[in-house]
Amino acid sequence: MLETMTKLKYERPFIKKMSVGMMDKSAAQSEFTPVNEIDGVAVKELIREYGSPVFVMSETTLINNYQTALQAFRTRYPKVQFAWSYKTHYNNAICRIFHKRGSWAEVVSGFEYRKALNNGVPGSQILFNGPDKHEDELQLAVENDSLIHLDHFEELFVLIGVCNRLQKKARVTIRVNMDTGVQPIWDRFGFNFESGQAWQAISRIATESNLVFTGLHAHIGTYMLSADAYGIAAGKLSDLALRSKKELGILVKYIDLGGGFPGSNMLKGTYGAITIPSIDAFAEAISHSLRTAGFEQNELPLLILESGRALIDDAGYLLGTVLANKKLSDGRKATIMDFGVNILFTSFWYDHKISPAGEPSAYQEDAVLYGPLCMNIDVVRESVRLPLLNRGDHVVVHKVGAYNMTQWMQFIAMRPPIVLIDTNGRTHLIRKREDLAYLEQPEVLPGYLA
Repeated sequence: MLETMTKLKYERPFIKKMSVGMMDKSAAQSEFTPVNEIDGVAVKELIREYGSPVFVMSETTLINNYQTALQAFRTRYPKVQFAWSYKTHYNNAICRIFHKRGSWAEVVSGFEYRKALNNGVPGSQILFNGPDKHEDELQLAVENDSLIHLDHFEELFVLIGVCNRLQKKARVTIRVNMDTGVQPIWDRFGFNFESGQAWQAISRIATESNLVFTGLHAHIGTYMLSADAYGIAAGKLSDLALRSKKELGILVKYIDLGGGFPGSNMLKGTYGAITIPSIDAFAEAISHSLRTAGFEQNELPLLILESGRALIDDAGYLLGTVLANKKLSDGRKATIMDFGVNILFTSFWYDHKISPAGEPSAYQEDAVLYGPLCMNIDVVRESVRLPLLNRGDHVVVHKVGAYNMTQWMQFIAMRPPIVLIDTNGRTHLIRKREDLAYLEQPEVLPGYLA
């Protein structure tokens, strides 16, 4: 009988310390609550099948977020169109989930533009943003009747040359930067409103027979915490649109307010002291501004939104494994994970919520969470209070769907796979784990080194 007994795990005695800080809805420390499954699929099963680390995306959350945002705007404004922001996450499977539900594409580079075409998006439903559009890319956009958002005068002059050479018309929009009461002003991109530069660009476009001035675009910032700032931006774009009709006889077809809506991740240094506006707050501010700007009812512009982070961040998870624990010279505990800033780029911005997978120890300890890279800045969390974690234990990093899988780096370790959990709880590999053959594929070895 004694031979069949399982040896219990030893845990040293401790005095339980009462901690204060960010609480979840049940008033428990968020890092202490175990997460054993995602959309009904066990974390351990995901790691067993796909390895560690691994990114996991929830289709159910993506759809719910999209439908919630769409409803928030469409119940307040009659003409609304979302365009999926490719730079936020351009895996084809993810993009097609949004396109399948009517979302257009918003791209900022030639390769993103071609990805959108390959994903079946009609050229007329692609918004081509960004300050670096090559001449051949502008030609492709003109030939596909895409909406070209101009960033600077040099780009305008190149586009004029392309259209004249092709003898084709292009539908163009200008990006406008402005003072919305939020600092710093994003004046690096587009034409300035207050200086009159934006009106100068519109007036120049109006003189070109092969350019059709179609819309106005503003992207006033990122992780914006002021809904009122969007109301101000909508008002200033409306002023330009109404002036275009009055002075130039041009009816602006759409106003694009970009993205920048915040997710619910905790920004570094905020300690939960900020209030994040709801999507309804942004919808109300923008819609009210457009409705009261002075447009005739039958001339209300189409409202386009390019939201990325707010739609996808909380649909993404990163599953990882503890490699080791050690003590630092100042006595702090350090836990080393098998993922680092190379694949979790947003750990530079956020204190991501991290949960143990499996029943946690009752003992809790502050720790620095490091990645596996041979560089001192590879810090996932500078300070986090977690249950006792041993080598081989698993954790879940929350709300990592935005930007990590477009800004990740191939550095020291190969980039991990991405797995999608569909609405029926089935798992799908949507990006393979990289290997040495993939890494070396573009390399060319000079003959004398062969």
